[in-house]
Amino acid sequence: MSQNVTSAKPIRRALLSVTDKTGLVEFAQVLASFGVELISTGGTARALREAGLTVKDISDLTGFPEMLDGRVKTLHPRVHGGLLYIRGNARHEAAVAAHGIDPIDMVVVNLYAFEKTAAQPGVAFGHLIENIDIGGPSMVRSAAKNFEDVAIVTRVVDYPALIEELQSNNGSLSRATRWRLAKQAFSTTAAYDTAIANTLERIGDALTDPERDRLRLVGSGLDIAGILESAAVAPLPDSPANLDAAGLPTILRINLPLAQALRYGENPHQRAALYADGSGLGIAGATQLQGKELSFNNLVDLDACWELAQEFPSGESDPAVVVIVKHTNPCGAATGATVLEAYLKALACDPVSAFGGVIGINRLVDAEAATEIAKLFVEAIAAPSFTPEARQRFAAKKNLRLVEVQSAPPRPVVKHVSGGLLLQDADTARVTESELKVVTWRPPTAEELRSLLFAWRVAKHVKSNAIVYTRDGQTLGVGAGQMSRVDAARFGAMKAVLPLQGCVAASDAFFPFPDGLETVAQAGATAVIQPGGSVRDQDVIDAADKLGLAMVFTGIRHFRH
Repeated sequence: MSQNVTSAKPIRRALLSVTDKTGLVEFAQVLASFGVELISTGGTARALREAGLTVKDISDLTGFPEMLDGRVKTLHPRVHGGLLYIRGNARHEAAVAAHGIDPIDMVVVNLYAFEKTAAQPGVAFGHLIENIDIGGPSMVRSAAKNFEDVAIVTRVVDYPALIEELQSNNGSLSRATRWRLAKQAFSTTAAYDTAIANTLERIGDALTDPERDRLRLVGSGLDIAGILESAAVAPLPDSPANLDAAGLPTILRINLPLAQALRYGENPHQRAALYADGSGLGIAGATQLQGKELSFNNLVDLDACWELAQEFPSGESDPAVVVIVKHTNPCGAATGATVLEAYLKALACDPVSAFGGVIGINRLVDAEAATEIAKLFVEAIAAPSFTPEARQRFAAKKNLRLVEVQSAPPRPVVKHVSGGLLLQDADTARVTESELKVVTWRPPTAEELRSLLFAWRVAKHVKSNAIVYTRDGQTLGVGAGQMSRVDAARFGAMKAVLPLQGCVAASDAFFPFPDGLETVAQAGATAVIQPGGSVRDQDVIDAADKLGLAMVFTGIRHFRH
């Protein structure tokens, strides 16, 4: 017998078993108002009864008690048969009739809070394992597979819309709704299984620990889904089986829920969306205080300026840092005793390019700084916080996007290539004064050295090939994304509106020939910082000595593609 798959299907029997009981009673009351028989388990059944609802225990349905400390309660043919049989299929109808299986038309399930459990510091291994839900995902998958006849509800946020539809359709749900719920359900179980797999792969060999008292997590594990913060785990010398000899995963699982649909991507003809790990950290977890919806390009640029601002310490005694970014490259970066001073220095580097850019600031933004920044048209500003007075100053700029951001721990970087993905560690390498190698006869002065270290931090965040000219905690010229290092040096000098005489220069990679070094010297630089490592290093060093330049090697390259 064929079935009319386009029609709405009435809900006559529903099985409810939820961890998050938000809105549960209200939803169940609506179901009951249409005469729906409610079947439930454990704490869910207790909550419904306490609200005055009539509930049938799962054990009464299956004829079998809950057992093994609740591990087995819904794994039964009377449950899954009632979910999976195709209504109107003669063989299926005969089978369920022969075994006394009644149909279940709706399942309301949300799963054990595995991720929250895993995020607890020092969580007991056994407790973590017990929070792996088995019956819940099984019912979700059964109901979703048979969506033509069964509605599967996995999210509390869906209750209001479902209540409205049930009330509008006399207790029935449309096929379109059941199909939408089924897709969401499979997405839920996929994310849940990925969370478990990612977490277990970070665990050391817990079974060799006879105490099993505390879960040990491998800090080198790559948790792309953001289930556990790397800062909260202790590294172990042994690596999990899913990591290769270099500590990289043999299977890469990415599981991030949709956080926001975006108007479009880099260009209006491209679709786009933001996916976030739910930590509330970083640009993806930022709180928008005002302004238009953040665009794809806003988010990319905000991430670029925020990451550069985070290169600098942000304690109360540390200088303020302001970074202005345009198309992911800094067009101005500076330090100052106040945010206002740092902003004015950053803006002075390239005020033309700053128009329509985004700004990253490493500390609280006050009213004085906000008053000055508000004079410039910028798309967005990211900072840890804004004073109420600063927000008042910005309020008149209704389209200006203000976002408060909390720092996120470094995560692996993933990029698409045709047919696959590239993965690498985040570039967290930094150098200190003691790690620099002076290679010229003249060492840098103390003032030059401070400027060199500042320039090096900025160059790390400029697209390659990159040359950055700075002086006294202020960028003067930025040569970004050039195919030739000589051109990068020329371009950075050409962009400078402030005098370059007596500045320093940073190069993100070594000078392969003396010509690049000679170009920065001609521009006015007196000291240079670069990685070194070229087969012609000595030629470059000889050229620096001839020109009277001080030059230091970092031994670290900062390519950025």
